[in-house]
Amino acid sequence: MFHLNMVFMNAKVIVWLMLLGSLFPQVMQAQLQWGDQGNGTYINPVLNADYSDPDVIRVGDKYYMVASDFHYMGMQVLESIDMVNWQIVSQIYDRLDYPGWDSNRHFGGGSWAPSIRWHDGRFYVFFCTYDEGLFMSYATDAKGPWSPLHCVREIPRWEDPCPFWDDDGQAYLGRSRHRAGPIIVHKMSPDGKELLDDGVTVYTGPVAEGTKFLKRNGYYYLIIPEGGVGQGWQTVLRAKNIYGPYEKRVVLEQGSTNINGPHQGALVDTPDGEWWFYHFQEASPRGRVVHLQPVRWKDDWPMMGVDIDGNGIGEPVYVWKNPHSSTPFIPQTSDEFDSHELYWVGQHQRTLGVQWQWNHNLVDEAWNVDERKGWLTLMALPAQTMKDSRNMLTQKTMGFVSEATVKMDCSQLVESSHAGILCTGKQFMGVGICKDKGKLWLYLEKDGERERVKSYHKKMVYLRIQVDSRNNAHRFFASADGKEYFPVGETFPMQMGGWKGTRIGLYCYNLNGNGGKAQYDYFHYQVLE
Repeated sequence: MFHLNMVFMNAKVIVWLMLLGSLFPQVMQAQLQWGDQGNGTYINPVLNADYSDPDVIRVGDKYYMVASDFHYMGMQVLESIDMVNWQIVSQIYDRLDYPGWDSNRHFGGGSWAPSIRWHDGRFYVFFCTYDEGLFMSYATDAKGPWSPLHCVREIPRWEDPCPFWDDDGQAYLGRSRHRAGPIIVHKMSPDGKELLDDGVTVYTGPVAEGTKFLKRNGYYYLIIPEGGVGQGWQTVLRAKNIYGPYEKRVVLEQGSTNINGPHQGALVDTPDGEWWFYHFQEASPRGRVVHLQPVRWKDDWPMMGVDIDGNGIGEPVYVWKNPHSSTPFIPQTSDEFDSHELYWVGQHQRTLGVQWQWNHNLVDEAWNVDERKGWLTLMALPAQTMKDSRNMLTQKTMGFVSEATVKMDCSQLVESSHAGILCTGKQFMGVGICKDKGKLWLYLEKDGERERVKSYHKKMVYLRIQVDSRNNAHRFFASADGKEYFPVGETFPMQMGGWKGTRIGLYCYNLNGNGGKAQYDYFHYQVLE
C-alpha cells in the first residue's frame, strides 16, 4: 500500500513530484497537476473533465468507461489499459427519436447515469432518460457498432439502472426513481430486453441512487451513492440474497479533505487482484470530474481511500501509486477535420472526431467534412438564438485552464446567418461573425442577446476562447491574421446547467430560415493546467 504520508502533501513535496515527473521522457502532459504524473503516481482527478456518473468495467486487460451525457449525443465509450489514461473509442447512439429532440427541448434530459457490463460475449449499456424510459444497447466490440437503442420500458422518471446476471443465468436490473430512491430490483430477461416484474424495493435511504451490482464471496453487493450530488458519501450494501435483507456500511466520505461528495461510480478489479473505485466530484463550472481511489477488502467489506481521521470510513486520496505502468495522455481534443480514421457512432461510421457531441439530435445533411477537404462545413439552420441552434457541435472542456482556437471561413454566410465558437453550461456564450444588411460583423452573444462589436471585411477570421475554471473567468478573443489577437468583451463566469459542466464548440444558425454556411479549417485545443 502506498504510504499514507503521500495522501496530504505540502508544497515542497508537490514540487518534488513535478520535478521527478519531468525526468521521464515519455511524459506528454508533465505540467498538468492532475492525472498521470509520469513518475509512477497519479493526482486526482484522473479525468479532469465532465464525465459525470462514471461506470467502469474490466474485460481482459482493458478497462471501459461510460458516463452521463444528458442532452448531448450520444454517450461516449472510453478505453484504458492502465486505469488512469483514457481515450474515446466510440459513441453508442446519435439521436433519440422522441418528441422535442429535434427542437432542443430536452436540456437536462437524455442519458442519466448509465451502466456498462460484459456478459456472454457482449458489452451491454443501460441508461434511463428523464422523459422517455429505460434503454439498452449492446456490442461485441466496445469500438462498435452498437445496436439500435432498445426501449426496455417506456416510463418517465426512472434513473440509474444496472443489469446483473447471476451464476444460474437469471438476469436482474436494479434502479432508482427520480429524486433518488428507493433502490428497486427487477427480474429481467437474459437478453436484457424485457423486465419480468414490477420490481421489489430492497433499500430506502437518503438520496439513494446510482445502483451498481457486484457479487463476491457469496455476497450480493449494491454499491450506491447517498446524500446528494455535491455533498454525498459512498455506501455499500451486502446480503446473501439479492432481495436482502441488506447490511449497510458507509465506505467513503469527504472527511477532512476538500473532495466534496466523493461518490457514485464503479468498483473494479485488476487482473492481479487489486481493487479500485472510480467516483465523481462536483466541481463547478467544470462539471463532475473523475477520481480514482485505492480499495482493500476487510471482512468482505470494500475499504475505499484512506481512513485519515480514524473513524472507520475512508477519505479520498490526492496522490497515489498508479495501478499499472503507463504513459501519460488525455482524451482526444483538437481536430484538423482531415482524419481518415472511422469511428462508430451507433450504427454509423464517421470521420468527425469522436470527442465531438451534438446538442440534441443532429441534422445529418447540415454538416460534412467532404465538401471542402480538411474543413468542417456547418450549414445555417433556422434558430433565433445560439441555444436553439440545431447545428451546435460541442466537446467537454479539459483541465483547469485551457484554450481553444479555430480558423473560420465566413465568406459564405448570408443575410441573418451567425457562426462562431461557443462556451456553454447554464449560459450560452459565443463570439463569431454575423451578416446584417449585407455587411459582416464581429459579434458577441450572451444567452440570446447579440451585440455587434465591429464591422469585418476579411474572408477568414480566427476565434479563441480561454477557459479558466480555477478562477471561473473566461474570455473570447479574435484575430484577422491568426497572429495578433484582441479580446472581445469582458471576462465572464460560467455555471453548470442541465446537469452539465462547461463545454466549448462551434455553431451556425440563421434568424430567417435556412441559408449560409461556415467552414472551419481546424479546432486547436491546448490544455494548459
